[in-house]
Amino acid sequence: MSTPLSRRALGGAAAGAAAAAALGATATAAQATPAPDPQERPFRAAHPRRHSRRPNILFILGDDLGWADLSSYGSPHIRTPHLDRLAREGVRFTDAYSGSATCSPTRFSLYTGRYPGRTKGGLAEPIADRSAGLEPTHPTLASLLRDSGYATALIGKWHCGYLPDYSPTKSGWDEFFGNFGGALEYYSKLGLGGEYDLYEGDAEYKDLRYYTRILTERASEYVGRDHGKPWLLNLNFTTPHWPWIADGDTEESAEIVRRIKAGDRSALWHQDGGSVEKYKEMVEDLDRSVGRVLAALKRSGQEQDTLVFFASDNGGERFSYNWPLSGNKASLQEGGIRVPSILRWPARIDGGQVSDLPVFTPDWTATLLELAGARPHPAYPLDGTSLAGHLLRGAEVPERDLFWRVRGERALRRGDWKYYRGKSGRDQLFHLSEDSREQADRAPFEQARLAELRAAWERIDAGLLRY
Repeated sequence: MSTPLSRRALGGAAAGAAAAAALGATATAAQATPAPDPQERPFRAAHPRRHSRRPNILFILGDDLGWADLSSYGSPHIRTPHLDRLAREGVRFTDAYSGSATCSPTRFSLYTGRYPGRTKGGLAEPIADRSAGLEPTHPTLASLLRDSGYATALIGKWHCGYLPDYSPTKSGWDEFFGNFGGALEYYSKLGLGGEYDLYEGDAEYKDLRYYTRILTERASEYVGRDHGKPWLLNLNFTTPHWPWIADGDTEESAEIVRRIKAGDRSALWHQDGGSVEKYKEMVEDLDRSVGRVLAALKRSGQEQDTLVFFASDNGGERFSYNWPLSGNKASLQEGGIRVPSILRWPARIDGGQVSDLPVFTPDWTATLLELAGARPHPAYPLDGTSLAGHLLRGAEVPERDLFWRVRGERALRRGDWKYYRGKSGRDQLFHLSEDSREQADRAPFEQARLAELRAAWERIDAGLLRY
């Protein structure tokens, strides 16, 4: 596998000149390149082994945030000092993936620890109506942790089904404050169909302030409480998902609301709005918001014993910066599923580290359950691999396959090799440590390997629900 330095250079130094040209930047490539942190070193478990109580878990998701949209991941124009500091204080993962290429199925993979295709609701890519959702009878990260003594809350975007059949409070979360759908206008809280979509529990909650501000306040209040037991907080921002509305953009907000109320069901897609600069503003606002929640956690005195994880739910979209990866949201190319991922747990894991271990969303579910002392439900075996032994004791993670399936595309990663079939229907093979941009198809020269990985993908697929 690649070294952390070369991986970072690929996402930074190689990005500079191309980014400057694409963005019309005046900075030179050298000026656009973030200098590698000299304190960042390859991951090693802490020695001597430290002990602590079961951790609180703060799991933060950005929405449609691209792999290189953070300055610590190579962005030449977006500055994210709070998330960069989180990375310096923990572990930055360079080869981390979402469980799928769009919102709903990735969330299914996180909450269940299983491939989205194991559940009917996970077949929607993403959920767009009331016909599907996460069945309340299916065990979840939240229900399993709650059964083992955790308080549980979800603040922000749910996108795993609508009332009356589906809700976080029906699937293991003690508290819910947020939106049910995939997108909403940041001030009015109107969703794709013109419905109002801000709830506390299962009841509408009226607050017409900028949504990211509201979620930040709620999360800061939750982490600052005097909890009598360990807790799980899933904090799911909608930022920087469209519409491209930053804090203070009330005129643009009013125009989108006017179009929604006039019956324009495409208004929230905001195809006629946004810009690289507006996107930058939204990502930097997300960074400040995470910073405020982390500050509240620090003030509460719980920072040392809280595991904080930050990631995106899938790859970036229209204005995202994914270089050097190809593809974006909805694609199983690297740009659609490789995401920035940061883990910090001061009590047990040293900071200033980087890992190029290939991991994906269901792994984190398995890991968090083990760290919290919870067991998976035997009738619903996990598809992820727990990294707890690796993170705490330096145990080797056995080579395994990372699997993805979406309509019209398939992918499987084993070690540095990736099998991919896109909508062209052509099987391709890429060696990612040498070709993260997926441009050098090795299939003609590696027929045996291609056949092996294709067969592995098809074995897993055979056990999943059909579309």
